[in-house]
Amino acid sequence: MPKINLAITGCMGRMGQQLIKSATKDNSVKLVALTENRIVSKKISGIKPELNTEKALSKANVIIDFTIPECTFEVLEIATKLKKKVVIGTTGFTKIEENLIRKFSKKIPILKAGNMSLGINLLMYLTEITSASLGNNYLSKVFEIHHKHKKDHPSGTALMLGKGIAVGRNKDFYKIMGKKYLNKKKFPYGKKINFNSIRKGEIIGEHEVTFSSGKEIITLNHEAFDRALYSEGAITAAKWILNKKPGLYSMRNVLNFK
Repeated sequence: MPKINLAITGCMGRMGQQLIKSATKDNSVKLVALTENRIVSKKISGIKPELNTEKALSKANVIIDFTIPECTFEVLEIATKLKKKVVIGTTGFTKIEENLIRKFSKKIPILKAGNMSLGINLLMYLTEITSASLGNNYLSKVFEIHHKHKKDHPSGTALMLGKGIAVGRNKDFYKIMGKKYLNKKKFPYGKKINFNSIRKGEIIGEHEVTFSSGKEIITLNHEAFDRALYSEGAITAAKWILNKKPGLYSMRNVLNFK
């Protein structure tokens, strides 16, 4: 496999720093560019961070972006001009923004995932199967916990799992999305999918999907202990997308889940 010339955006963020650690440990990856939305004077791993520009990202053949939606679209504009591949781990996109990403993917290869973990993507797969098997006789809800620094809620992963429930029911997710609670000790089931997000401490990530018939409860859950799960998954995605044609891909494609 040819060595990947990798650019990491949002390099001063929590995931940016973790991605740098994972990239520098991987012999098949060459870190060629780091970007941030502000001037950073010090070098990181021998590279001086720059703003998102065509010049800064020109040496890369794959860009990994874990930032905020506004920055992601700035990166996609540049990547499209330069014909670069992009791995998106950013979350918090609106339905309109999701559709805009699909338009970009007609011009360049994009792999987008609300979570890069193998375990979470397996949980997503199991959520779809469970939802399809149980049908409309079971109500469902999604619960997640993240560190106090995480701004968006529900998390991108929680929304992924909600979409998994919708896929299983053969429903439009946006039509069955219910209430979004924040820091509630308890939250109800509903005819639509309700979400509850807890923000506290330095918790890396916990996600839980529950289905209830009123007579029994079925629970699917995942707990992350190391942020390297996500960065290593993102680098695996970058390797996978290196030789792909334009299109919108996910970790399901990487892991070959049907």
